[in-house]
Amino acid sequence: MKKRIFIVLCLLLVGVLGAAGTVGYLTFVRSPANPPADACADGRSPGSRPVVVAAGASMTQGTLGADWVGALRDRPEHQGYEFVNAGVNGATSADLLHRIDTDIVACRPTAVTILIGTNDVRDDVPLDRYRQNLGAIVDRVKAGTTARIALMSLPPLGEDLNAEINQKLTGYNAAIKETAARTQVDYLPVHEQMVDLLRQRGGDPTPYDFSFALAFGAATQHYLFGRSWDEVARNGGRELLVDHIHLNNRGGAIITELAAQWLSAGKPD
Repeated sequence: MKKRIFIVLCLLLVGVLGAAGTVGYLTFVRSPANPPADACADGRSPGSRPVVVAAGASMTQGTLGADWVGALRDRPEHQGYEFVNAGVNGATSADLLHRIDTDIVACRPTAVTILIGTNDVRDDVPLDRYRQNLGAIVDRVKAGTTARIALMSLPPLGEDLNAEINQKLTGYNAAIKETAARTQVDYLPVHEQMVDLLRQRGGDPTPYDFSFALAFGAATQHYLFGRSWDEVARNGGRELLVDHIHLNNRGGAIITELAAQWLSAGKPD
Protein backbone atom coordinates (compact mmCIF):
# COMPACT_ATOMS: atom_id res chain seq x y z
CA MET A 1 0.00 0.00 0.00
CA LYS A 2 2.77 2.45 0.94
CA LYS A 3 4.53 1.68 -2.32
CA ARG A 4 1.38 2.46 -4.31
CA ILE A 5 0.88 5.72 -2.47
CA PHE A 6 4.50 6.65 -3.13
CA ILE A 7 4.10 5.89 -6.84
CA VAL A 8 0.90 7.94 -7.04
CA LEU A 9 2.56 10.86 -5.29
CA CYS A 10 5.53 10.65 -7.63
CA LEU A 11 3.25 10.65 -10.67
CA LEU A 12 1.35 13.64 -9.31
CA LEU A 13 4.62 15.47 -8.69
CA VAL A 14 5.80 14.72 -12.23
CA GLY A 15 2.49 15.99 -13.59
CA VAL A 16 2.66 19.21 -11.57
CA LEU A 17 6.26 19.85 -12.57
CA GLY A 18 5.44 19.11 -16.19
CA ALA A 19 2.54 21.53 -16.16
CA ALA A 20 4.64 24.21 -14.47
CA GLY A 21 7.41 23.67 -17.01
CA THR A 22 4.97 24.01 -19.89
CA VAL A 23 3.57 27.26 -18.52
CA GLY A 24 7.07 28.58 -17.87
CA TYR A 25 8.21 27.76 -21.38
CA LEU A 26 5.16 29.23 -23.12
CA THR A 27 5.32 32.40 -21.04
CA PHE A 28 8.96 33.19 -20.40
CA VAL A 29 11.16 31.14 -22.74
CA ARG A 30 9.65 30.74 -26.19
CA SER A 31 10.24 33.36 -28.84
CA PRO A 32 7.42 35.44 -30.30
CA ALA A 33 6.16 34.79 -33.81
CA ASN A 34 8.69 35.94 -36.45
CA PRO A 35 11.46 37.33 -34.22
CA PRO A 36 14.45 39.17 -35.73
CA ALA A 37 16.65 36.08 -35.43
CA ASP A 38 14.37 34.31 -37.92
CA ALA A 39 13.31 37.21 -40.10
CA CYS A 40 16.39 39.40 -40.38
CA ALA A 41 19.55 37.40 -39.70
CA ASP A 42 20.53 37.13 -43.38
CA GLY A 43 19.28 40.55 -44.45
CA ARG A 44 16.29 41.34 -46.60
CA SER A 45 16.13 40.28 -50.25
CA PRO A 46 15.08 42.80 -52.94
CA GLY A 47 11.37 42.75 -53.68
CA SER A 48 10.34 41.35 -50.30
CA ARG A 49 7.29 42.74 -48.52
CA PRO A 50 7.69 45.98 -46.55
CA VAL A 51 8.74 45.20 -42.99
CA VAL A 52 7.28 46.56 -39.77
CA VAL A 53 9.42 46.01 -36.67
CA ALA A 54 7.71 46.23 -33.29
CA ALA A 55 10.47 46.75 -30.73
CA GLY A 56 10.08 46.60 -26.99
CA ALA A 57 9.84 44.33 -23.96
CA SER A 58 7.33 41.74 -22.73
CA MET A 59 4.24 43.75 -23.67
CA THR A 60 5.48 43.61 -27.26
CA GLN A 61 6.66 39.99 -27.13
CA GLY A 62 3.10 39.04 -26.20
CA THR A 63 3.64 35.65 -24.57
CA LEU A 64 2.37 36.93 -21.21
CA GLY A 65 -0.78 38.85 -22.01
CA ALA A 66 -2.23 40.01 -25.29
CA ASP A 67 -0.23 39.59 -28.50
CA TRP A 68 -1.03 42.96 -30.05
CA VAL A 69 1.62 42.49 -32.75
CA GLY A 70 -0.05 39.25 -33.83
CA ALA A 71 -3.43 41.00 -33.87
CA LEU A 72 -1.95 43.72 -36.07
CA ARG A 73 -0.45 41.08 -38.37
CA ASP A 74 -3.87 39.45 -38.77
CA ARG A 75 -5.73 42.58 -39.84
CA PRO A 76 -6.78 42.29 -43.51
CA GLU A 77 -5.64 45.81 -44.41
CA HIS A 78 -2.06 44.99 -43.38
CA GLN A 79 -1.62 41.65 -45.14
CA GLY A 80 0.94 43.25 -47.45
CA TYR A 81 3.38 43.82 -44.58
CA GLU A 82 5.76 41.47 -42.82
CA PHE A 83 5.65 42.03 -39.07
CA VAL A 84 8.78 41.32 -37.03
CA ASN A 85 8.31 41.01 -33.27
CA ALA A 86 11.41 42.44 -31.56
CA GLY A 87 9.96 42.30 -28.07
CA VAL A 88 12.10 40.67 -25.37
CA ASN A 89 10.84 39.83 -21.89
CA GLY A 90 12.39 42.03 -19.21
CA ALA A 91 14.08 44.44 -21.64
CA THR A 92 14.99 47.98 -20.61
CA SER A 93 15.82 50.92 -22.84
CA ALA A 94 19.53 50.08 -22.46
CA ASP A 95 18.88 46.50 -23.58
CA LEU A 96 16.99 47.67 -26.66
CA LEU A 97 19.73 50.16 -27.51
CA HIS A 98 22.29 47.34 -27.49
CA ARG A 99 20.32 45.27 -30.02
CA ILE A 100 19.25 48.00 -32.45
CA ASP A 101 21.53 46.81 -35.26
CA THR A 102 20.53 43.13 -35.13
CA ASP A 103 16.86 43.49 -34.23
CA ILE A 104 15.84 46.60 -36.18
CA VAL A 105 18.41 47.91 -38.65
CA ALA A 106 19.18 44.44 -40.06
CA CYS A 107 15.49 44.05 -40.97
CA ARG A 108 15.57 47.07 -43.31
CA PRO A 109 12.18 48.16 -42.01
CA THR A 110 9.63 50.42 -43.60
CA ALA A 111 8.15 51.25 -40.20
CA VAL A 112 9.22 50.81 -36.57
CA THR A 113 7.14 51.02 -33.41
CA ILE A 114 8.92 51.41 -30.07
CA LEU A 115 7.28 50.61 -26.74
CA ILE A 116 10.00 50.54 -24.09
CA GLY A 117 10.41 51.86 -20.57
CA THR A 118 8.15 49.93 -18.22
CA ASN A 119 11.12 47.99 -16.84
CA ASP A 120 13.13 51.22 -16.57
CA VAL A 121 10.42 52.57 -14.29
CA ARG A 122 10.29 49.39 -12.22
CA ASP A 123 14.10 49.20 -11.99
CA ASP A 124 14.43 52.86 -10.97
CA VAL A 125 16.56 53.73 -14.00
CA PRO A 126 17.23 57.47 -13.64
CA LEU A 127 14.94 59.53 -15.83
CA ASP A 128 17.81 61.36 -17.50
CA ARG A 129 19.46 58.06 -18.45
CA TYR A 130 16.19 56.74 -19.84
CA ARG A 131 15.76 59.91 -21.89
CA GLN A 132 19.30 59.56 -23.26
CA ASN A 133 18.76 55.90 -24.13
CA LEU A 134 15.47 56.61 -25.89
CA GLY A 135 16.99 59.43 -27.90
CA ALA A 136 19.93 57.22 -28.86
CA ILE A 137 17.54 54.46 -29.97
CA VAL A 138 15.67 56.83 -32.27
CA ASP A 139 18.89 58.38 -33.60
CA ARG A 140 20.34 54.96 -34.40
CA VAL A 141 17.19 53.78 -36.19
CA LYS A 142 17.09 57.01 -38.20
CA ALA A 143 20.78 56.72 -39.09
CA GLY A 144 20.53 53.08 -40.15
CA THR A 145 17.15 53.02 -41.91
CA THR A 146 14.65 55.16 -43.77
CA ALA A 147 11.77 53.84 -41.67
CA ARG A 148 8.91 55.81 -40.24
CA ILE A 149 9.16 55.64 -36.45
CA ALA A 150 6.46 55.79 -33.78
CA LEU A 151 7.16 56.09 -30.06
CA MET A 152 4.39 54.75 -27.85
CA SER A 153 3.65 56.08 -24.38
CA LEU A 154 3.75 53.51 -21.58
CA PRO A 155 0.59 51.90 -20.16
CA PRO A 156 -0.23 52.44 -16.49
CA LEU A 157 1.40 50.18 -13.92
CA GLY A 158 -1.55 48.82 -12.03
CA GLU A 159 -4.91 50.51 -12.40
CA ASP A 160 -4.69 52.89 -9.43
CA LEU A 161 -3.71 56.02 -11.32
CA ASN A 162 -2.86 57.83 -8.08
CA ALA A 163 -0.38 55.18 -6.95
CA GLU A 164 3.21 56.28 -6.41
CA ILE A 165 4.50 54.17 -9.28
CA ASN A 166 2.09 55.83 -11.70
CA GLN A 167 3.15 59.24 -10.46
CA LYS A 168 6.72 58.22 -11.27
CA LEU A 169 5.62 56.88 -14.67
CA THR A 170 4.42 60.36 -15.61
CA GLY A 171 8.00 61.60 -16.01
CA TYR A 172 8.95 58.73 -18.31
CA ASN A 173 5.94 59.31 -20.52
CA ALA A 174 6.78 63.01 -20.68
CA ALA A 175 10.29 62.01 -21.83
CA ILE A 176 8.77 59.85 -24.59
CA LYS A 177 6.61 62.69 -25.85
CA GLU A 178 9.51 65.16 -25.67
CA THR A 179 11.81 62.76 -27.53
CA ALA A 180 9.24 62.24 -30.29
CA ALA A 181 8.90 66.00 -30.76
CA ARG A 182 12.65 66.65 -30.64
CA THR A 183 13.56 63.89 -33.10
CA GLN A 184 10.52 64.57 -35.31
CA VAL A 185 9.05 61.08 -35.13
CA ASP A 186 5.44 60.11 -34.44
CA TYR A 187 3.92 59.71 -31.00
CA LEU A 188 1.14 57.23 -30.20
CA PRO A 189 -0.87 58.02 -27.01
CA VAL A 190 -1.23 54.52 -25.56
CA HIS A 191 -1.15 55.71 -21.96
CA GLU A 192 -3.64 58.49 -22.56
CA GLN A 193 -6.23 56.20 -24.13
CA MET A 194 -5.89 53.60 -21.38
CA VAL A 195 -6.20 56.24 -18.68
CA ASP A 196 -9.39 57.57 -20.30
CA LEU A 197 -10.87 54.08 -20.27
CA LEU A 198 -9.90 53.43 -16.64
CA ARG A 199 -11.39 56.72 -15.50
CA GLN A 200 -14.66 55.84 -17.20
CA ARG A 201 -14.77 52.63 -15.21
CA GLY A 202 -15.01 54.32 -11.81
CA GLY A 203 -14.98 52.35 -8.56
CA ASP A 204 -11.95 51.47 -6.48
CA PRO A 205 -9.07 50.10 -8.59
CA THR A 206 -6.89 47.35 -7.22
CA PRO A 207 -3.54 48.68 -5.93
CA TYR A 208 -0.31 47.93 -7.81
CA ASP A 209 1.03 44.62 -6.50
CA PHE A 210 2.97 42.87 -9.26
CA SER A 211 4.92 39.70 -8.44
CA PHE A 212 6.36 36.78 -10.39
CA ALA A 213 3.87 34.50 -8.62
CA LEU A 214 0.97 36.64 -9.84
CA ALA A 215 2.34 36.66 -13.40
CA PHE A 216 2.83 32.89 -13.32
CA GLY A 217 -0.68 32.43 -11.95
CA ALA A 218 -2.12 34.55 -14.75
CA ALA A 219 -0.20 32.52 -17.33
CA THR A 220 -1.41 29.28 -15.73
CA GLN A 221 -5.03 30.38 -16.00
CA HIS A 222 -4.52 31.15 -19.68
CA TYR A 223 -2.33 28.29 -20.89
CA LEU A 224 -3.54 25.44 -18.68
CA PHE A 225 -7.20 26.32 -18.12
CA GLY A 226 -7.92 28.09 -21.41
CA ARG A 227 -9.13 31.35 -19.94
CA SER A 228 -8.87 34.42 -22.12
CA TRP A 229 -6.60 37.23 -20.98
CA ASP A 230 -9.74 39.31 -20.42
CA GLU A 231 -11.10 36.64 -18.08
CA VAL A 232 -7.79 36.47 -16.23
CA ALA A 233 -7.83 40.24 -15.68
CA ARG A 234 -11.48 40.19 -14.63
CA ASN A 235 -10.79 37.42 -12.10
CA GLY A 236 -8.28 39.77 -10.48
CA GLY A 237 -10.65 42.72 -10.48
CA ARG A 238 -8.79 44.54 -13.25
CA GLU A 239 -9.97 46.16 -16.45
CA LEU A 240 -6.88 46.12 -18.72
CA LEU A 241 -4.02 44.33 -16.95
CA VAL A 242 -3.70 40.63 -16.20
CA ASP A 243 -1.06 41.07 -13.46
CA HIS A 244 -0.73 44.85 -12.97
CA ILE A 245 1.75 45.10 -15.88
CA HIS A 246 0.82 42.97 -18.89
CA LEU A 247 -2.18 43.64 -21.07
CA ASN A 248 -5.38 41.71 -21.49
CA ASN A 249 -7.01 41.56 -24.92
CA ARG A 250 -8.89 44.80 -24.34
CA GLY A 251 -5.69 46.62 -23.45
CA GLY A 252 -3.83 45.05 -26.35
CA ALA A 253 -6.58 46.15 -28.74
CA ILE A 254 -5.89 49.79 -27.86
CA ILE A 255 -2.29 49.45 -29.03
CA THR A 256 -3.30 47.43 -32.08
CA GLU A 257 -5.76 50.10 -33.17
CA LEU A 258 -3.33 52.97 -32.65
CA ALA A 259 -0.60 51.15 -34.59
CA ALA A 260 -3.04 50.18 -37.37
CA GLN A 261 -4.18 53.77 -37.81
CA TRP A 262 -0.57 54.96 -37.88
CA LEU A 263 0.43 52.38 -40.50
CA SER A 264 -2.58 53.19 -42.67
CA ALA A 265 -1.80 56.90 -42.51
CA GLY A 266 1.64 56.21 -43.94
CA LYS A 267 0.53 54.09 -46.90
CA PRO A 268 1.11 55.60 -50.33
CA ASP A 269 -2.04 56.57 -52.24
